[in-house]
Amino acid sequence: MTQTVRINCMKCRHFYVTWDPKFPKGCKAYGFKTQGLPSQTVLASSGKPCYQFEEKPTKP
Repeated sequence: MTQTVRINCMKCRHFYVTWDPKFPKGCKAYGFKTQGLPSQTVLASSGKPCYQFEEKPTKP
């Protein structure tokens, strides 16, 4: 049995909030907008976790 790691898109540098009320969340790395978290959309469509996750840089 394999266990997938949940990716928190809110901490990813590619995540952004859109102005589209139907698709309020987006991913700049993959270039799409979605209703849920982009990492969940990637997992559902490809069956693999998001490989584009990069943690946001910390502010000094």
